[in-house]
Amino acid sequence: MKSFKIIIAFILLTNALMAQKYTIADDGSKVTFVIKNFGSKTNGSFTGLTGVVIFNPKALTTSTINASISAATVNTNNNARDKHLKKSEYFDVEKFTTITFVSTKITESSTAGRFFIFGNLTIKGITKAIQFGFSATPNTNGYIFAGDFEINRRDFGVGGNSISMADKLKVYLNITAKN
Repeated sequence: MKSFKIIIAFILLTNALMAQKYTIADDGSKVTFVIKNFGSKTNGSFTGLTGVVIFNPKALTTSTINASISAATVNTNNNARDKHLKKSEYFDVEKFTTITFVSTKITESSTAGRFFIFGNLTIKGITKAIQFGFSATPNTNGYIFAGDFEINRRDFGVGGNSISMADKLKVYLNITAKN
């Protein structure tokens, strides 16, 4: 009987330390960005977010986030600008249909519920390592992950040598992941 209790305790402990698998839900998730254009802030967004999150705050070494979004869904609430952003000088959506992020490591922050993620962001076939902080808030059937980071659009060949548009932009993520 004692052996049986030890086996049950081991199984329960192992399950508690394993990361759980969640599916990213586009409904409820937001990917937005802000960039200066002619000195004024321009807000934009993407939809069609998909991916898989394997996450357990107590088992970060086995936690991963892999996500992609349709580049053709870029939306700045200006049809003419959006059409232009889909062309080869910007996102080249006919050739590069998705923007992807694949995590390489997740670590804990000194603040409860906050973490750091390291990974590879690919835009227009160009992959760059990025890192940023994020929060992970549990809800009834998964997590809500929120974070933001800054990138240089020129690092990804977006927008060419445009002088009207700032080089750096801020990306904001609010991701709903459900099991």
